[in-house]
Amino acid sequence: METKRSTNTIWKFPLDVEDRQIVQLPVGAEILSVQTQHEIPCLWAACDTDAEWEGVTIIIHGTGHPMFDVPMQFIDTFQMKGGALVFHAFVGVTNEDS
Repeated sequence: METKRSTNTIWKFPLDVEDRQIVQLPVGAEILSVQTQHEIPCLWAACDTDAEWEGVTIIIHGTGHPMFDVPMQFIDTFQMKGGALVFHAFVGVTNEDS
């Protein structure tokens, strides 16, 4: 029996350490994790390789820093500089998402 291959693939998207940024992801991408690789924060997502692309708002807050008062959904926590810096990544939630 032949197994059909999915068009889903896990892709990596490097992030900047900024309060807010727009990351281009395929429509419907499932965000899996945010971690550092070689001291660079990266987002991993399961993506439909045939999908159109859209901008997704990623919000990063450092521990002890004020948070934006906007709708957002937690993704993951990541550390940099050997654990000296701890950040928390969120995806901004629009009215369409709620």
